[in-house]
Amino acid sequence: MEKGKIVALEDRIPKLKEQRRRKANKRLALLLILFFTMIVIVTYTQSPLSHVKNITVKGNEVYSDAELIKTSGITNQTNIWKVRKSDIATKLQNLSEIKQAEIKIHWPNTIRIQVKEHKRVAYLKQDTNYFPVMENGKILKDRKTEIITDNSPILFEFEEGDVLNQMVKELEILPSEILNSISEIHYSPKKTDQYHISLFMNDGFEVSATLRSFSEKMVHYPSIISQLDPNKKGIIDLEVGSYFKAFEPEVEEKEVETDKGEG
Repeated sequence: MEKGKIVALEDRIPKLKEQRRRKANKRLALLLILFFTMIVIVTYTQSPLSHVKNITVKGNEVYSDAELIKTSGITNQTNIWKVRKSDIATKLQNLSEIKQAEIKIHWPNTIRIQVKEHKRVAYLKQDTNYFPVMENGKILKDRKTEIITDNSPILFEFEEGDVLNQMVKELEILPSEILNSISEIHYSPKKTDQYHISLFMNDGFEVSATLRSFSEKMVHYPSIISQLDPNKKGIIDLEVGSYFKAFEPEVEEKEVETDKGEG
């Protein structure tokens, strides 16, 4: 080896020391970053900074924001790290009017509650009050109102149970244009039919029907009334066939043809 290419040991030592010092400094910097990161995390989780500051509620109509937040158990003292989303969703879904609940955490301190309620399909009238009737057949006794702001049918003499469940099921099947044409539905059982109902329509006609075939027969309602004189109101009997009887006693019964092409 040529003499000019030989590097003396005493010349290499300073460079090796510098390299070791740089590596040591990098390790020290990394350890310090990790150390201070841990301190910040521990301080955050143990301080009021980690408490829930904002709670938003979406999708609710039956329940108020305050009611759902109270049921969830979340407060401004709740540590966001201790929020158990599945537990909170279960609490909310235990409410009879809540169909589904989802909890989302938005860091650093916001909780979002998204619910899906059972749909309201009608109102039950008792005295001067109206009670919402939900798609699951529940009557919301604690949600009474004296004013109805939509076109939902008004039910009379119904109670929670099989008959109301069947009524709700049949209403959900009806097309919206027919559903909106119904003003009142009275539960009027007969000895021969515990599922008999009487309907009062917005156009002035009355309908006698059974829940056993209600939606199947009512889809033909537009076709039936198109064959009748709109100035002569009466009862449309859909229990067996399709018959019309005017309110005037001197008018005879008239069989009404249903449009077989409908439904």
